Amino acid sequence: MTTTAQPPRFTEASPRIGLLGSYGGFNLGDEAILSCILSCLRTHRPGARLVALSRNAEHTRAHHPTLDEVVDWEGVPQRQVLDVVSRLDLLVVGGGGILYDGEARRYLRVVGAAQARGVRTFAYAIGAGPLREAEDREAVRAVLSAMDEVVVRDEESHLVLEEAGVDRDIIVTADPALLLPPEPFTDQMMRQEGIPADVHRLVGMSVREPGRAAEKLDEGDYHALLADVADFLVRRLDAHVVFVPMERQDVHHAHGVLSRMTAPDRGRILHSVYSPGQVLGFMSHLDLVVGMRLHFLIFAALSGLPVLPLPYSGKVFDFARRLGAPALVGVAREQAGLLLAEVDRLWDEFPQRRGDFEDAVRRLRGRARETCTRLGSVLDSLDAAAPAVPEVAEPGLHLLRPGTGTAT
Repeated sequence: MTTTAQPPRFTEASPRIGLLGSYGGFNLGDEAILSCILSCLRTHRPGARLVALSRNAEHTRAHHPTLDEVVDWEGVPQRQVLDVVSRLDLLVVGGGGILYDGEARRYLRVVGAAQARGVRTFAYAIGAGPLREAEDREAVRAVLSAMDEVVVRDEESHLVLEEAGVDRDIIVTADPALLLPPEPFTDQMMRQEGIPADVHRLVGMSVREPGRAAEKLDEGDYHALLADVADFLVRRLDAHVVFVPMERQDVHHAHGVLSRMTAPDRGRILHSVYSPGQVLGFMSHLDLVVGMRLHFLIFAALSGLPVLPLPYSGKVFDFARRLGAPALVGVAREQAGLLLAEVDRLWDEFPQRRGDFEDAVRRLRGRARETCTRLGSVLDSLDAAAPAVPEVAEPGLHLLRPGTGTAT
């Protein structure tokens, strides 16, 4: 049998583009973000060599097959990471909430090393805050000021970076996951999860640890509060409630809530591992969602569902405000009635507000596309600058050609 030789995918002119974020299967939202950034890059540069720096390279290789190379950047010798970074033309950072106390300095140490080696850097709709620790604030000021462009996903992140002393233009767009395409969540998957086919209504719920949104509640009280909400939904809507874990630790809190429900037989927890696109596809089976995790709420909004964000953090408040959803400031155990009243109002008023809600989602998707467009402009400038750079250095010098990451 005669075979036709395939042209090589990469040439010397193919840009090497690195991606750095909280990738590796720790959070479905971060995985959704990576999928959307990869789609953006493949649209603008189909022939680019895409290299992901992952917290779990094995997971990233398995779940993002369009990547050309995946390397671990945690728990490995720094020299290995620097060797990968030095060969890049561009490092794309984010998106997602990676710039916060204790973590910002770790990510920005890699970004700073790239900048020192002449690699251009782009912040892709990142989230920031809280930033109170001096070392993280210093890293943010130094590294972000030297980036080609800094794009954040919400106004809260913009304010946090300004307060930390970042003195440069900061562009506000929207979360990259707003552009995620859905994948089918089949009837067979529903049966495997034990969700009855004849349910009257189905409500999705996302819970996590209380965090800063409910610091005065102990875990038991917090679970009891959310159980009150779930039981109310069962009674008010004749519904079944399905808890959707977005991180592994969410399963523990979902069980805690389910165990405190007076109608636990009307609750289920998704137990299988699904891709972000499949979780987005699952939303087509729901009638309403109540939740804490940002990307759970984003998936629900993309699916045209009435959304009630539970108090958690600034990024959730910002998304609720931009969406036109109820933006609760805080809920304590003794204020459960206020939360239930908000659920009731949302259900009753949503048919009249649906048009405004859908317009808000379209605007947010447009802002998310703007990030990709801006990255495309940086890639264009990378191409334009490359031919004008001399490729011969004086004898004995080992320079980096700006914008290529290639030693001369």
